[in-house]
Amino acid sequence: MKLPKSLPRFEPGWVWLAGAGPGDAGLLSLHALHALGQADVVVHDALVSAEVLSLARSGARLEYAGKRGGKPSHSQGGISLRLIELARRGERVLRLKGGDPMLFGRGAEEALALLSAKVPFRIIPGISAGLGAMACAGIALTHRDYTHAVTFLTGHNMTQSENLSAPPLNWNALATGSPVLVIYMGLSNLDAIVEQLLSNGRSREEPLAIVSEVSLPGQRVLETNLGNAVADAKAANMPTPALLVVGEILRLRGQLCPGESVEEEKISRVV
Repeated sequence: MKLPKSLPRFEPGWVWLAGAGPGDAGLLSLHALHALGQADVVVHDALVSAEVLSLARSGARLEYAGKRGGKPSHSQGGISLRLIELARRGERVLRLKGGDPMLFGRGAEEALALLSAKVPFRIIPGISAGLGAMACAGIALTHRDYTHAVTFLTGHNMTQSENLSAPPLNWNALATGSPVLVIYMGLSNLDAIVEQLLSNGRSREEPLAIVSEVSLPGQRVLETNLGNAVADAKAANMPTPALLVVGEILRLRGQLCPGESVEEEKISRVV
């Protein structure tokens, strides 16, 4: 495929922090595809699909720098130091992250480390799973007849942030103020998340969806509600990583996925 001539040149000694999208290679941006065709080394996380990595130019080195909950992972400080080391060798370094690097992707931390080390960098946005997942799964996040607001948050740590200076989540404000919640990394804390939402006023009947392996052939969607979510998720054995979506707007999904059968008597459904 011929790319536009206006795409920027990937200079030696630079680091490009790029989003690979939710998994499907067709959802890459032209900038990210261009970077894959130019990079000397691709430092990628665990969520970048094999299909996307196959687009790297012949001769490019692939370096795994994944961070997965509950599994041995590279430290964030170590990843940043590796990017600096490679750039100082004069290599064109592509730091490739699933989704968007600046939305729960630690892209800002890496960019600040590069800035401190005086290493030039470029940030390339990607389709975040919280947006790509919803569209691929037939879930609208906004609709003028349902809601004009949506909140993105992480459910990774329910007690306090890894950074002690960051304020804890205000669950009362989230429960009462945001009609639609998209929760990253929340499946392992689903019981605590449900408890917080119910205790702060959300209804047990409010729809909740769990979406895993978004945009990939193995994509699965579990539709349930807050009252039954924990039991249904365990019964379905949903794989991680997964996104949680809470909100009445989920009731539109049956119309947006006309190819799927909807059985109204079922509380939940795995697609």
